[in-house]
Amino acid sequence: MTADASPSRLDDDDYPAYTMGRAAELLGTTPGFLRAIGEARLITPLRSEGGHRRYSRYQLRIAARARELVDKGTPIEAACRIIVLEDQLEEAQRINAEYRRAGGSSGPSAAA
Repeated sequence: MTADASPSRLDDDDYPAYTMGRAAELLGTTPGFLRAIGEARLITPLRSEGGHRRYSRYQLRIAARARELVDKGTPIEAACRIIVLEDQLEEAQRINAEYRRAGGSSGPSAAA
């Protein structure tokens, strides 16, 4: 078994396992849509040695969210911006939760 086919890689959400054609097929979209969200810098596919785009499962989930928004009538650029902002908000909430856990109940909410 080669390193590229090892079981740990199969479980890795960031491993670029999907070609553009397969990714488009899984998402029910076109390669042009994937290129467009790449141009909008929502996702940056890795390239194979031959220069072909490869997508990870994580990137496919992001692309699926973009497609969902576009299908509801959101322009692609706006959909990409919404997804970036959602991601930033989620990260900020995660960091805040870590600070609250690390600080215990001595924060401002304890005084209220």
